[in-house]
Amino acid sequence: MPKNAIVAALEREVSGLTTNCRRVEQEHQGRRFLFFERDQLVVVCGGIGLEAARRAAEAVITLYRPATVQSVGFAGALEASLHVGKIFIPAVVVDARDGSRIKVEAEHAQGTLVTFMAVADAKQKANLAQSYGAQAVDMEAAAVAAAARVHGIEFAVTKVISDELAFEMSGMEMSRFIDSQGRFRTASFAAFVIPRPWLWRRVAILASNSRKAAKALSTHLERIQRQPHELVEANTA
Repeated sequence: MPKNAIVAALEREVSGLTTNCRRVEQEHQGRRFLFFERDQLVVVCGGIGLEAARRAAEAVITLYRPATVQSVGFAGALEASLHVGKIFIPAVVVDARDGSRIKVEAEHAQGTLVTFMAVADAKQKANLAQSYGAQAVDMEAAAVAAAARVHGIEFAVTKVISDELAFEMSGMEMSRFIDSQGRFRTASFAAFVIPRPWLWRRVAILASNSRKAAKALSTHLERIQRQPHELVEANTA
């Protein structure tokens, strides 16, 4: 059984890590999950949002009994010093639904990550930064942390910045294209964007940033897998 489990939202966030993994499909509580197995590692991509992350975390913990479960993926910057591709390992995860805080016992961890219920625009980012003293925002980590706590296993979190503080998402209405299973409806989003040329540049930047962030995250995670006991600087540019 693997020692480490990773819960991500989308496969593209961790594609570099899953390339050489064995793909195994299993069922948990009436849902099918695709797991990526390699050595002492198992990865599951459960979908976007708190509920999708909770389901995926429960599935991987129940089926694989890992020693550690880690929330991995994209995050938005809440301060200007965090740029696309920066690895962010928070010391605290805050659930914006109730303000509860979970301390992360991890070497080199610092700062605060807040888990929010929707894709945060510039105004929401400013409010989250002020309300929680957070440096970054995601949509899954608090749910993974809660599942780990219930099962009494170690929790870790590694995020990469995919959109900077100044990047404006307004007008793209990203949250409406995430379905109840946590899947992003790419075709519907494309159909929405195509007749709105004023959005094209922002969408192109978002796609470019996502590719850069995914590459930085995969590089970081591969280094951790190869050198688990050595200092790995979390400052990928």
